[in-house]
Amino acid sequence: MTDSRQARLAVDIGGTFTDIVLEIAPGQHVSGKYLTTHAAPERAVLEGTRDLLARSGVSPADIRLVVHGTTLATNALIERKGARTALLTTAGFRDSLEMAYEHRFEVSDLYMVRPEPLVPRNLRLEVDERLAADGSVLRHLDEESVRALVPVLERETVESVAVCLLHSYANGEHETRVGAILRDALPGLNVTLSHEICPEIREFERGSTVCANAYVQPIMESYLRRLDVGLKDAGIDAQVMLMMSSGGLTSLEIACAQPIKLVESGPAGGAVLAADIARKLDLPEALAFDMGGTTAKLVLIDGGMPHQSRSLEVARAYRFLRGSGMPLRVPVIDLVEIGAGGGSIGAVDALGRVQVGPESAGSEPGPACYGRGGTKPTVTDADLVMGKIDPETFAGGMISLDIGASCAALQCHIGASAQMDARTSAIAIVEVVDENMANAARVHATDNGAELEGRTMIAFGGAAPMHAARIAQKLGIDTVIVPRGAGVGSAHGFLLAPVSYEAVRTRLISLSAFDVELARSVLGEMRKEAESFVRLGVTTAAALEERISVYMRYRGQGHEVQVYLAADVLDRDPETRIRELFEMEYRRHFGRIIPKMEIECLTWTLTLAAPTPEAAAADSATASPAPAPRRTQTLVDLASMQDNPANIYHRTDLGCGASVAGPAIIAEAETNTMVPVGFTACTDTYGNLILKTGKAAA
Repeated sequence: MTDSRQARLAVDIGGTFTDIVLEIAPGQHVSGKYLTTHAAPERAVLEGTRDLLARSGVSPADIRLVVHGTTLATNALIERKGARTALLTTAGFRDSLEMAYEHRFEVSDLYMVRPEPLVPRNLRLEVDERLAADGSVLRHLDEESVRALVPVLERETVESVAVCLLHSYANGEHETRVGAILRDALPGLNVTLSHEICPEIREFERGSTVCANAYVQPIMESYLRRLDVGLKDAGIDAQVMLMMSSGGLTSLEIACAQPIKLVESGPAGGAVLAADIARKLDLPEALAFDMGGTTAKLVLIDGGMPHQSRSLEVARAYRFLRGSGMPLRVPVIDLVEIGAGGGSIGAVDALGRVQVGPESAGSEPGPACYGRGGTKPTVTDADLVMGKIDPETFAGGMISLDIGASCAALQCHIGASAQMDARTSAIAIVEVVDENMANAARVHATDNGAELEGRTMIAFGGAAPMHAARIAQKLGIDTVIVPRGAGVGSAHGFLLAPVSYEAVRTRLISLSAFDVELARSVLGEMRKEAESFVRLGVTTAAALEERISVYMRYRGQGHEVQVYLAADVLDRDPETRIRELFEMEYRRHFGRIIPKMEIECLTWTLTLAAPTPEAAAADSATASPAPAPRRTQTLVDLASMQDNPANIYHRTDLGCGASVAGPAIIAEAETNTMVPVGFTACTDTYGNLILKTGKAAA
């Protein structure tokens, strides 16, 4: 029977705001931003949902799907507020988690401190067994060595256990048996097996990933179950799907078991939105820029697809230094994230320099202008003083802004130390945070061998449209797109994401003696696994899109490059075809290949995805080429540091084809778009605001 209900709900919980979008019908949305309730995150979700239902007149029973993304898992890892966790590993290997990469990630810092493992040494326990690298058994599992650990787990009040045995990526039988013994002896214990979470080579990364999953799983499952019950109590009997870091959706059950795959779910939603816009507008190269209340994220979009990766680091001790954080091996959209959001706090350091972030005022107490007890100056306070925010429309009128409190905070914490007035202090904060974001984009592009100049920036999130044009100036970008509903852009992206699952296997196959049947067997096994998960979240028998890739290297190298394969690559002359693809990708990365060197295929991935939901275009009704402004206010132009009178327009007044010249502020409930001097903003048939410099317009 076909479900006649049309409404869908998307929820994105951030560090400052919880963004909610209610899609009443394709192309028809109501949305809102609500302060995140950190003690019980589901409270803001349920209260915000009730508000949107009341505003729209939609019945809770009309909602057929809820799509959710959250930073809860990430915050638990960063703040070390997860479950009491133990690690069970092969005898002799319990210290691999602490040995890490066996190097100093900052050789010049004599006081360098390594991040503490999530699992302390007294809870890293050993079992007697041993597998070879090919998965064959060298020493059978001694089940009594597992049972002997049960009293230890009880005595130490362990809530969650990670099991990571040597070479279990090639053979998971021992881990499966360990899990069964633990669950039988301690039925309430949460158990995570590494071959189910991360069946890949490299012991430290696999161990770090399985420990992180075990660490956050109890709190994530508890939260998701409470949310599901709360939605049903509110009359919303809908399927609940979770946004994954890879840009796909998964079921509630999988999310409860594998929450580590949700760590970058919010930013992934924004990348999905940006990629959809890039495809619709035929943009070959774009840069997605997402700035919320706590962090800013940047993603490269090429050919209508965001860059992907199989690894990320969280909780870095040194903000931009690889190796100083916790490595996770999960499918993820390749992004750079820095502590630069509307709530990021500005201060003057010991050398008299203005610094911004990564500390954030969040939603509690929030920026000084919120009047909720915050006294430190934030980026939002600086934006308000500079005239980039329309106080009347901010947060849909639910938050009254106190510009006097912003001025006082700026003067007290910045101006008094740096001998500047509140206006100059605000300029300093904004220029520092904009340059931090621009520099992060430059570094990220360099790391990926990409150019930024000539790309189109797609800006969304509550704060991004206020900063996008200035950052574009710094990066040599001439066009900025602010999509419809940009202030809650990641939540809109959730509604565009497909149900998907990525299966992965490490199987070493030499290209010179390529074993076609082994490759077919590996891909067939992964295809079966992926389909079993995807079908849990798909209500129809729709055809699934398949993507295959393999991580390859020259023999003796320690790292691989990802090579995408056609579905029929094994049907004819696979050795030659795969070699050509590898050499093309290797040359793109490094500018050359290594002739006559043996090539190896190491890790295989297969992703199945359901069809992507179609998004309707905006109303294409025309409007006056020069709509009337609502009023004017003073706006500081950062390029010249001059005050200018800027017209304030409401975005709802701008129909298709409307155009306004800077300086101007285009206000809406969830964000404000700053149009600086030298920029012109116009609207297209999809409802996007397109900002262009005079150079781009010419």
